Amino acid sequence: MRKIISNTTPILSLLKIDKLNLLKELYGIVIVPFAVYQEIEEGKEKPYYQDLTSLDWIEIRNIKNPNSREYLIDLDDGEAEVLVLAKEINADLVILDEIMGRRYAKRFEINLTGTIGILLKAKETGLITSIKNLMSELVEKGTWLNPKLISKAIKMANEE
Repeated sequence: MRKIISNTTPILSLLKIDKLNLLKELYGIVIVPFAVYQEIEEGKEKPYYQDLTSLDWIEIRNIKNPNSREYLIDLDDGEAEVLVLAKEINADLVILDEIMGRRYAKRFEINLTGTIGILLKAKETGLITSIKNLMSELVEKGTWLNPKLISKAIKMANEE
């Protein structure tokens, strides 16, 4: 079984557009570090909030060595725990959107995707018909996406 770990932002982004199920469809079980779970719990008042403990395909895990977060001081707790846990369990893939976290993942040679990558893979496998509309919905709901990234993704999805 592949070991897939997600950070907070991709989960929140997929919740905003009612597509969290794409993670289950694409990967089966998704691992969430405890700090990510806590960050999501902080947003209980959001209209798109979902209790991750109610989903049998999300596994919430603690990192084994909390001290290893100290070396990732410029990351928030969720991002740091994603990377620490990825190294601890030799994860196959990390789902992470933030630039600094992605830089660390590349430095640590961790396979990486993000929210847009999930949407592209979902389109490629026939789970969704269009990423253009979903990215527009994300932007409308307050998620910042780089316009160049949007254009690139639309081109990759053959939706120009």
